[in-house]
Amino acid sequence: MTVANQLDDANPTRTLASLSDMRPATLEKIEKAVRQDFAGFDANEVTMAQIAKSANVSLQTLYKYFGDKQTLFYTIMDIVLGRLAARIMDHLQGIDSVQDRLRKTLWVCFDFVDSHPDAVMVLSSVSASRIRNIAIYENKELIGAFLAVLEDGQNRGVLNDTVPLHILFDVFMGFISRLGLMHTIRQTETPINAEFDALFTILWRAISKPDV
Repeated sequence: MTVANQLDDANPTRTLASLSDMRPATLEKIEKAVRQDFAGFDANEVTMAQIAKSANVSLQTLYKYFGDKQTLFYTIMDIVLGRLAARIMDHLQGIDSVQDRLRKTLWVCFDFVDSHPDAVMVLSSVSASRIRNIAIYENKELIGAFLAVLEDGQNRGVLNDTVPLHILFDVFMGFISRLGLMHTIRQTETPINAEFDALFTILWRAISKPDV
């Protein structure tokens, strides 16, 4: 059973306090607790009380700002991925070369794998039908910017133009997801980015236009 399926113990909708009112240090502790607890235990065994204890905050605080375990989980993971998305957006702009933009984007994603192995494990357990509960996956600005880079690559004749843009997008993201997950599961001592040049070459050959 996946994390998402085990988070359906949500309480009825309630008015929650704004996260902007929470001290940044407190939110940071809660984020760390969510990542560690959901990565280290069966999701069904993780409770709000356990998270509160791990974060060294009151249970009342968690209910005040999040309301239930489901909202807490998805909100925190959106915050984690939101920082990654901001870095990706930075690397999709300001560089003319399509190859360089994709190269830098891949590096940022693998850097996330190296620095957030617990988040990688947690995200891998979220079912495809529930992944959209993490708001960043519906971020039209991010997805649009990435698709624009891929479209630019097709128009310039450097990326494969025999398939729709979403296929190139899925190949790129699938490459990151699979390699990132297996790197984390294997607990490889060296960072995944230690092999970055070879990995990008493999990916570029998969999505570039033949003979380019």
